[in-house]
Amino acid sequence: MQREGVCHRVILVCGIFLYFTLMDFSKPCMINIPIVHDQRGNLSVVEGGEQIPFDIKRLYYLYDVPGGASRGGHAHRKLEQLVIAASGSFDVILDDGKTRTKYTLNRSYHGLFIPTMTWRTIENFSSGAVCMVLASEHYDASDYIYEYDDFLKEAGS
Repeated sequence: MQREGVCHRVILVCGIFLYFTLMDFSKPCMINIPIVHDQRGNLSVVEGGEQIPFDIKRLYYLYDVPGGASRGGHAHRKLEQLVIAASGSFDVILDDGKTRTKYTLNRSYHGLFIPTMTWRTIENFSSGAVCMVLASEHYDASDYIYEYDDFLKEAGS
């Protein structure tokens, strides 16, 4: 569906038509995860190839992160991710080698898409925060870049 030069998509979830804008997945972006409102509790669904541009091969979550600690501090050559604050809040700092941007995640129906070759650090975890990550690939140690200078070289920065 085209409207005003922007691609849109309509999908049916639990008998409800949802309308959303297609995203540019070549760079980091916030994704609004559809919400099905129900008096018994809300439901949000993320399906690989629908709201995100990859099939989900791995899900992991970070929790009980001590105050003042940070996670991440690396980049991935092939892996794409969707990061969601399942509970609480935290900041995700993304760096493509040229620009550094901070995203605050604090809603379970917002996800941050992280493309390949993006340095990430996760910090400022609230008490009880749960950081859920959907990943495009199974764990592969050779996909990680742990040294920032190496990342800059590989990113061409």
